[in-house]
Amino acid sequence: MSMARTDVLICGAGPTGLMLALRLARAGVRLRIVDPAAEPGTTSRALVVHARTLEFYRQMGIAEAFLRESLPFTSANFWVRGRHMARAVIGDMGKGISPFPFMVVCPQDRHERFLIAQLERAGLRVERGVEVAAFEQSEDGVTARLTHADGREEAQEASFLAGCDGAHSRVREVLGVGFPGGTYNRVFYVADVEATGPVMNNELHVALDDADFMAVFPLLGGRTARFVGSIEAASEDERTALRWKDVSDAAVKRLGVTVERVNWFSTYRVHHRVAGHFRKGRAFLLGDAGHIHSPVGGQGMNTGLGDAVNLAWKIASVVHGRSGMALLETYEPERVAFANRLVNTTDRAFVVVSSDTPLARFTRIRLTPVFVPFLLRFAAWRRFAFRTVSQTAISYRGSRLSAGQVGAVSGGDRLPWVELPAGTPFPDNFAPLDGLAWQAHVYGRPARGLVDECRELGLPLHEFAWDAAMARAGLTRDALYLIRPDGHVGLADAAGDPGVVARYLAMRGITTQRSS
Repeated sequence: MSMARTDVLICGAGPTGLMLALRLARAGVRLRIVDPAAEPGTTSRALVVHARTLEFYRQMGIAEAFLRESLPFTSANFWVRGRHMARAVIGDMGKGISPFPFMVVCPQDRHERFLIAQLERAGLRVERGVEVAAFEQSEDGVTARLTHADGREEAQEASFLAGCDGAHSRVREVLGVGFPGGTYNRVFYVADVEATGPVMNNELHVALDDADFMAVFPLLGGRTARFVGSIEAASEDERTALRWKDVSDAAVKRLGVTVERVNWFSTYRVHHRVAGHFRKGRAFLLGDAGHIHSPVGGQGMNTGLGDAVNLAWKIASVVHGRSGMALLETYEPERVAFANRLVNTTDRAFVVVSSDTPLARFTRIRLTPVFVPFLLRFAAWRRFAFRTVSQTAISYRGSRLSAGQVGAVSGGDRLPWVELPAGTPFPDNFAPLDGLAWQAHVYGRPARGLVDECRELGLPLHEFAWDAAMARAGLTRDALYLIRPDGHVGLADAAGDPGVVARYLAMRGITTQRSS
């Protein structure tokens, strides 16, 4: 028997699906989120959470709570053939770029439990043991056939379907979307251990050797760490037969570690793939269902969370009648462009990390431990490195939602962050961003008529008294910035012309008030 129609059916309750559910629920969108697993994962590969994700959590009012579940990165240490070669301080490398100028470590299983708790506070629960077996699309919706763990079947109608169901996505399979790419030869292992030794100091340690590498990530609590490394395994049988004892001798020798207990150990192969499409009709692919790549840089989970943020506000706008279906056409081009760049970038980095070629070994053993810490002493390189890995440099300049350029800021860019002087209503210009609605920013004085125009449009206008720090951040005095719900600039206009806002919205079929 068919259930009542919902707005969005989310398939998969990993971080991406949970983020999508949270953002949609905050926007007043009806949803179901289902997952075939009987319980949340207890092991994980993803560890690093970057600044852009923390900025999204701040929009949702949960950043501070999440930070209490995490351990900030302070320093990275480089070991070569068992010798400590260098230490790079990275704790505040993004100072002046983001309210979160650092990276944090939070294992994916802990991260998921945090998001599930937030979802339950919103009155929603993940439906476990429920899988999307098939679905059909029509002009006005999707009808999915759900199977339960006990064999029961049901039909669910929804306006939209979101495939957040991982690398082996059933949604992608039903859509018939290709997943081109390849698989690296080397096998990765992950171990959660309780240990003692010089590396158990709440810092990142990377051991670089002739044949492979290993990283030790600190975990909250002080006595546990996550070991991530690579090892040769010619076949799948060899991979599945690997145990901690097969890699532990090398780990102890390299880093002087005494392992007291292994909580879990897992192996996996690394793939690099991007789906041919991220959308077909009313069905979408997000996270690992749309793109998978090397773990170098800790980008995968953060990219999936960014997919969810990008799609959530667009679906909410359509569901609430504030835009037409054309708005959803911007999801794929905005996110697939970044996914392709990311796969290419992490692929090159992975080759350096894992390849056995003489050039890769020379780069890994001789250059990386010397030049990376040296370059990170310089402010310009620290800023470059932070922007590269933190995802604060993601831009949608080629999107049909992006218009105008003022100084260094173009439509599609993430709004530059700036700390405001003491005594002002907000601590910084990100404080008004709530992830729900469009808003306008002026740094200085708004042009004549702009206040009235924004009031007429139902568009919040935030005026910030001009400060020299704004220019250093790339903002222009008295210019108008129209900000999307996800914190990216939709329109940048130097004159702050009142009419340009209405024209921008009208040309894209967007209203900032609920339709009657």
